[in-house]
Amino acid sequence: MMVIADKMRHIRSFVRREGRMTASQQRALDQLWPQFGIEPGPPIDEQQLFNNSAPLHLEIGFGMGDALLQMAQTAPENHFLGIEVHRPGVGRLLDEIEKGTINNIRLFKHDAVEVLTKQIPQQSLDSVMLFFPDPWHKKRHHKRRIVQAPFIQLVISRLKKGGLFHLATDWEEYAEWMMEQLCQHTALSNRAGDQNFSQRPENRPVTKFEKRGQRLGHNIYDLLFEKR
Repeated sequence: MMVIADKMRHIRSFVRREGRMTASQQRALDQLWPQFGIEPGPPIDEQQLFNNSAPLHLEIGFGMGDALLQMAQTAPENHFLGIEVHRPGVGRLLDEIEKGTINNIRLFKHDAVEVLTKQIPQQSLDSVMLFFPDPWHKKRHHKRRIVQAPFIQLVISRLKKGGLFHLATDWEEYAEWMMEQLCQHTALSNRAGDQNFSQRPENRPVTKFEKRGQRLGHNIYDLLFEKR
């Protein structure tokens, strides 16, 4: 996997836009991170994190955590991992986890490529979710997009056989880019059929980015690709 990491060294899964922390977000980050947060380190052990084994799902870039929170509440028998570097979002989700007494979520506050490379074991995930990533819509910025061949190969290596890579965007051109990139990987099969986008599955919550896109008149594109 070092080859993948080397190829992706110039690609970051985020651009740090640090907003103002509220008092409740800071409190949650200070007090709850030791319980629900995962520091950079060796590969995780699901049994150690959750005290049991269950279907394991990862959301990359959970923002303020609304979708991840709802998915974890809807499927308490599953385990969920989230990656986000935006500290107010991490603090907010931790606060909601405490309010809802939710124990099936654990969080990373670090770059997704490094987390996937160093801390997620191979063939350990039942799904990877990437909802409304930065489209970097200007052509000169396309090289910054996270959905590129090395990243897709990295995700594939972490998915179990039959595992799902679920992406969503409200940018048509980025949706077409995603489709083109994903279709180049023979280890993946499009659940909707060749070159087809999927309907939003019921288990994907409607996010604030989706609502904003809809207000702007954007169509929403879901891509569901399964590891063969």
